[in-house]
Amino acid sequence: MKLGVLVTLFQDRPLDKVLDYVASMGLQAIELGAGGWPGDAHCKPAVLLKDSVALKDYRQAIKDHGLIVSSLSCHGNPLHPDKSVAANYDRIYRDTVLLAEKMEVPVVTLFSGCPGDSDSAKYPNWVTCAWPPEFSDMLKWQWEEKVIPYWKEAGKFAADHGVKLAFEMHPGFVVYNPETLLRLREAVGPVIGANYDPSHLFWQGIDAVASIRYLGSAIYHFHAKDTFIDESNKALNGVLDTKPYSDIAHRSWTFRTVGYGHDQFTWRSIISALRLVGYDYVLSIEHEDPMASIDEGFGRAVSFLKDVLLTEQPAAMWWA
Repeated sequence: MKLGVLVTLFQDRPLDKVLDYVASMGLQAIELGAGGWPGDAHCKPAVLLKDSVALKDYRQAIKDHGLIVSSLSCHGNPLHPDKSVAANYDRIYRDTVLLAEKMEVPVVTLFSGCPGDSDSAKYPNWVTCAWPPEFSDMLKWQWEEKVIPYWKEAGKFAADHGVKLAFEMHPGFVVYNPETLLRLREAVGPVIGANYDPSHLFWQGIDAVASIRYLGSAIYHFHAKDTFIDESNKALNGVLDTKPYSDIAHRSWTFRTVGYGHDQFTWRSIISALRLVGYDYVLSIEHEDPMASIDEGFGRAVSFLKDVLLTEQPAAMWWA
C-alpha cells in the first residue's frame, strides 16, 4: 500500500510548493481536486484538456517528485433537482473522467448525489426513514427515475474511457453505506466501487472491519480520516447531528485526524482488513480536523499511518 494525501488541504499554496512538501514528508501519492466541492486549485480539467503541452508539463512535474496521482476528485451532486446546478456538476464530472483518462489515473472519486422529492423540487431530499409511507414512495421514485438512469449512462461514459468510479459513502446522498453502494453497483456494473472513508461510517455505527470485508474487491480508493464520538452527547441526542461542525463541545461526533478518534489497534485492524480483501493501492489522507492546524494535523496523520501501514508484500509462509 502507498500513502497519499488529498491536496485540497493545501489549496492556498501553489502546486510546486505542495509537491515539494508532500514528497519531503515521504508520501508516494496525491489526490487532486478537479472541481465541485473539492475545488480545482491545483487541477483545472477544462484548461488541461485543451493544452497538451501544459498537460505534459503538469504530469512531468508530479512524476519528477516521485509521486503518482491516486485519483481525481470531483465530488458534487449531478442529481440535484435544480437543472442548472446538476448540469454544472455533470460537466465537471465528464471533464474529470476525460482528464483521468489522459493522465492514466485509474480512479475518479465522487459522491452519488441526491435528487429532490419530485420533478418540481428545488432542493435535494435525503430519505432516512421508511415511514410515513410517502418516504418509501419517494425513495423508490428517486432510485428508479433519477439515480439508476443517470448513473447507468454516466457509468458507461466512465467505463468507455477506462476509468473506475469510487463513490464516497456519505450521509445526505443516496449512497451512504455499504448496502446502498452495492445496490448502485448491482444496477450499473463494476465500473462503480467505493472510495472507502471510515470517518463517514464510524458515526453511523458501522463497523469498519466488517464493512471492508463485506465490500471486498468493490473498494477502489481509500480516504484516511477519523471521527471522534462524544459518548456523553451521543447518549443524550444520538448520532443524527445538525449542529455546526464548529460547535465541537455539543456535537455527538467530530471529524478528527487519524488516531484522534480511534486507537492504533483499530487502524491496524482496518489496514489488515484491506489487505485481506486484496486492496493494495493508496491510503489518501483527508484532513478535516477542526482541532488541528493544517500542517500539524497532516503531520500527525503521516506519522501515525506510517507506523500502521503495511507497505511490502507478505512473505511466503515458511513456517507452514
